[in-house]
Amino acid sequence: MRFSTLASSSSGNSTLVSQGGEHILIDAGISCRRILAALSALGAEPAGLAGILVTHEHDDHISGLASLCRKTGVAVYAPQGVAEGILERFPDAEIPVRVIESGVPFTVGPFSVRAFHTSHDVRESVGYRLSAGGRSMALATDLGCVTDEVLQALAGVNAAVLEANHDPEMLKYGPYPSVLKKRIASDRGHLSNRVCGRLAGLLYETGTASFVLAHLSHENNTPELARAAVEAGLTAAGAVPGHTASVYVAPRAHVGETVEV
Repeated sequence: MRFSTLASSSSGNSTLVSQGGEHILIDAGISCRRILAALSALGAEPAGLAGILVTHEHDDHISGLASLCRKTGVAVYAPQGVAEGILERFPDAEIPVRVIESGVPFTVGPFSVRAFHTSHDVRESVGYRLSAGGRSMALATDLGCVTDEVLQALAGVNAAVLEANHDPEMLKYGPYPSVLKKRIASDRGHLSNRVCGRLAGLLYETGTASFVLAHLSHENNTPELARAAVEAGLTAAGAVPGHTASVYVAPRAHVGETVEV
């Protein structure tokens, strides 16, 4: 199994997970044109797309969804609250949404998939854990805090895509209005670098050794700060970054490196 982020920021998010010649897309928050171009660059045929998993209804996660479904006819998987948000956002589009239940495993192509709830300011928000070929990866972004459900869902994955959205000091003294700062820093906002680092350390103790840092804020973070905070969290857990654990920062606006799981 392998995966690549196609884009990862508040301007758009999408991640491709592949096993053999079949693929799953997690979110479609960039244009259909960009998604298809990214698939081509990665050697992934659109015909091999088995499904699209949606984490929540914000535009940076679904803006390209209707166009992509219209072009490919691929099925969309989401829990009830997320499905409602999608259909409200695209009332005139024929999006083949299949409603799934968080915590209950289901199969898409060669993948076993399980959704888990995350804490974010929408009616429902989830992350996903995928397994295939005896390996596993998970994605958890857009979460203001790390709940027991998140920890249990992520425990033991081979690779994790984790949100490292902001540096608290940059957010505090940055250009955003106070209301937005409070939203981002709240338990239903976005994960800070430090909390991401603590989460990475906890996951390392369960066997996770590959970490991709995602959804970095352009205004309130830098790749260097995110990496340093997460490597500090891993070091505190006994890891040796670069040796026993790898940390990669996903690019905001273009295709990232392919991670072999």
